[in-house]
Amino acid sequence: MLRLQKSVRNEFKSSEFRRMRKRIACMLTVRRERELEEGINKRLSRKLDRQWKKSIVVRPPPSLKKLQEEEAAAEAGKSS
Repeated sequence: MLRLQKSVRNEFKSSEFRRMRKRIACMLTVRRERELEEGINKRLSRKLDRQWKKSIVVRPPPSLKKLQEEEAAAEAGKSS
C-alpha cells in the first residue's frame, strides 16, 4: 500500500513504513503463538502457509471485468 503511494508520488509519511512493518510483525507473532498453542510445529506451519498461498485466486477488479465485457460486446457488434 505504501509502495503504491510512493510510486504514484502521493504524499505519505516515511515513518509509515516502519509502523506497517511493526504491525505485520505483531500479527505474525500472534499467529505463531496461536499455532504453538494448537501444537503445530514449525515445519507443519510452513507447509500450511505454502498451501494457503497456493489456494489464493487472483481475480480482476469489477471495473476491469465490466470494461472487458464492454469490449467483447463492441467486438461482437463489429463482427456482426
